[in-house]
Amino acid sequence: MQVNPTITAAEIARLAGVGRAAVSNWRKRYADFPTPVGGTSASPEFDLTQVEKWLRGQGKLPELATADRLWRRVAAASDTPAAGLAAIGELLLARQRGQRVRRTVDPYLKPLLPDVDALADELGPQGAFDELWQRFSAPAPGRSFATPDDSADLMVALADVAGGSVFDPTAGSGAVLRAAARAGCASAYGQELDTDLARLARLWLALRDVPSEVSDGDSLRADAFAGRTFDAVVSHPPFGLTNWGHEELGYDPRWEYGLPPRTEPELAWVQHALSHVRPGGHVVLLMPPAAAGRRAGRRIRAELLRRGALRAVVALPGGAAAPHAVPLHLWVLSRPAADAPAPARALLIDAADGKIAELSARVVAVWRAFTADSDREIEEVGFARAVPIIELLDEEVDLTPARRQPTATGERTGEHLVRTRDRLAAIVGDLPALMPRVTPATDGAVAPLTASIADLARTGALQLIGPVRARNTDEPDQPSEMPVLTVRDVVEGSEPSPRSEKPLGQAIAVAPGDVLVPMIARRLTARVITTEKALLGANMYLLRPNPAALDPWFLAGQLRNSANEKQASSLSGTLRFDVRRALVRRLPLDEQRVYGEAFRRLDAFESAMRQAARLGAELVQLTADGLAQGAVRPDGKPE
Repeated sequence: MQVNPTITAAEIARLAGVGRAAVSNWRKRYADFPTPVGGTSASPEFDLTQVEKWLRGQGKLPELATADRLWRRVAAASDTPAAGLAAIGELLLARQRGQRVRRTVDPYLKPLLPDVDALADELGPQGAFDELWQRFSAPAPGRSFATPDDSADLMVALADVAGGSVFDPTAGSGAVLRAAARAGCASAYGQELDTDLARLARLWLALRDVPSEVSDGDSLRADAFAGRTFDAVVSHPPFGLTNWGHEELGYDPRWEYGLPPRTEPELAWVQHALSHVRPGGHVVLLMPPAAAGRRAGRRIRAELLRRGALRAVVALPGGAAAPHAVPLHLWVLSRPAADAPAPARALLIDAADGKIAELSARVVAVWRAFTADSDREIEEVGFARAVPIIELLDEEVDLTPARRQPTATGERTGEHLVRTRDRLAAIVGDLPALMPRVTPATDGAVAPLTASIADLARTGALQLIGPVRARNTDEPDQPSEMPVLTVRDVVEGSEPSPRSEKPLGQAIAVAPGDVLVPMIARRLTARVITTEKALLGANMYLLRPNPAALDPWFLAGQLRNSANEKQASSLSGTLRFDVRRALVRRLPLDEQRVYGEAFRRLDAFESAMRQAARLGAELVQLTADGLAQGAVRPDGKPE
């Protein structure tokens, strides 16, 4: 029995190019308007064939080209546009291969077969698929954005994919793999969480006879290509997804450069990509600009630089890819060969001004000059600079290209000033969103139940280590390349310090989730360890929560409150704290995590405030320099 596809009132409105109110009026005014064949009274569904016949009879359905007519019917009859296009694509692929599939066609597709055949007769299977693809790719509400061709072409050019194998772990509908095929790759591979989008990527490659394999599934949690490497990895990973598998993947061997914090999913994709590229092969990833400078990721960024994996960062113009309002970055990485010396420089390109189609050739030319001689000094004022790695390994490890460009004069100074002002304005604008949303507690008058840190340690809710003391000896310290988290590092939220000459009494490695509390400081401070691989410094407590009993962010937030500062301070008035006396509220673990998230956001807010202060000072200096040198002038007259 043949089943005709159905269509909702909203889809009828789109089909006829009118508003939904017009469809409602037609149903009331015209007795011959098709009656619903399904759905509900609130959202009825109609037979598509009957609706098209009625619209055409009323002169409300203009004659369309075959591709337009077919696409409208596919979109209306399918669960999703991607699923509909994939189903049609499989018919076209079967036709190209000379296979007969009429008996196995889904019932809802059978009314569409005449238009499918007509379009394939007119353009061929590949051309027919491309025509429908163009309509599928057009922006529409609820539709995922494919990486634009200009951006995808630049990415594969930087990866130099010609003649090699290419892998995209977040393939989407195949935009990057299509660019790789256009650039002459020998084979294309990918994985995509959305089953229908993965089907589309497979179909496009199959219709062009590109040797390929595109699998379904979550690349991070269920890697379909585990243990396999490729000549290049090129991808546009998703941004800002905190539920990426941080908890279950804590000991994954892919985290060669450090465990990515839960709030740094992009650094998980970086390391996943590096695990799939052969030594010497290139990885090119589209990244959010914040990944170049966020505090939580600086340890991993530093490791990528030290070991020669991160080779270039390119700032792109706005609109290069979704989200289009954000000017994205390209990270170019390489898996270092085992015996290769670490490079001395990394290339930073600021191509944020202009259009990507116009800038691509210049970006690729500078990149190729850099790879031909990575020790060469490249300095193009306002555009590109080969920066010494040692210069990048400062407190922030900020890889934002605009911050590392050669000193400019004249109008370039003005441009730098404007960019710094805009960055400061962006950070200040983000501050309200970073603050946790809190409301007065209705039960605030009730005294909370608390437990001391000493009690929590006795009951196994946490492990208390330290404070570590420095040894009063001239005996050399135990050999280790690991840096040390000092009191200053914890108080200022900075990178671990190099090993000091004065040896430690114990060599205790910190781990993600640990909470560090300085014994001697101006304020009671608590820092949650996220990615740092370091040793516990002198005069420091280490609190290691039992994850079944205590949330680390909740614990750190409880410790740093004003009441605990008095509770834990010494009676002598010196700046010395005994963290064992500090009190922690007794709450269920689920409730702790809610509070812990608020404390984590507060920590991010504090970090943003520090960055705003730094940028503010930089803006003041730039403005003063520019005014003094005549590079900028006051805007307006004195009042």
